[in-house]
Amino acid sequence: MTNRTHDNAGALRIGCAGWTISREAAGAFETGGSHLERYARVLGTVEINSSFYRPHQPRTYARWAQSVPPEFRFAVKLPRTITHDARLAGIDAPLRQFAAEAGALGEKLGCLLVQLPPKLAFDAAVASDFFARLKDTFGCMIACEARHPSWFGEDASALLRRAALTRVIADPAKGQEGPHVPTTESIYVRLHGAPRIYYSPYSADYLAQLARDMATHAAHGRDVWCIFDNTASGAALPNALGLRAALGQALPTTAPDPGLPA
Repeated sequence: MTNRTHDNAGALRIGCAGWTISREAAGAFETGGSHLERYARVLGTVEINSSFYRPHQPRTYARWAQSVPPEFRFAVKLPRTITHDARLAGIDAPLRQFAAEAGALGEKLGCLLVQLPPKLAFDAAVASDFFARLKDTFGCMIACEARHPSWFGEDASALLRRAALTRVIADPAKGQEGPHVPTTESIYVRLHGAPRIYYSPYSADYLAQLARDMATHAAHGRDVWCIFDNTASGAALPNALGLRAALGQALPTTAPDPGLPA
């Protein structure tokens, strides 16, 4: 589901990296339909990570789009052939192929996720050309999870702002020194699990604080995406459901004074 606190509020989207419903979490979902159909009746977004490893046919994306409610949105991860193999340069052909595939989601393509290799340093010329090509190709939000320290300097932040790309808030953060520096008004959070990445669940206290933070941002008109990627031990789906429940308690009924800090 997508939550809004008032007419001018930002959208709140909670989901997982994938829509597999474990036996342990099955009680929270209706039984009819595919896993995606069942998942989408409860949560408002999902991150497709499999696109990073292999292509999917346009008809597959179209079928997924037809399986979810009108307000549901997909985030799709850019293929590794573009980010890791080509390292952002000379990517016209694979980008066209990917756009033809993922574009079959239509208006349900809500965000493009760009995860960069940990060893890929910031190159202003390469990054500027790459982002321009992405913006020319896709009309949706684009989120960038860079993991080399050079991507967190002033030059990289300025380029992300000019290109209107949202810097991902990742936990655990990789390559980032100091506090998160936002580059757009939108927020995209990827929770990989800590201390054991991809495995560790997040505590109820952590989820409650996260819900309060998300509600505050939404009340200030910011769209917030929160994706749980701690899927290896099955923690992602219970955490997403826990955050959804906590968010229901945290949402204000009216907008705060816009002059207040978020």
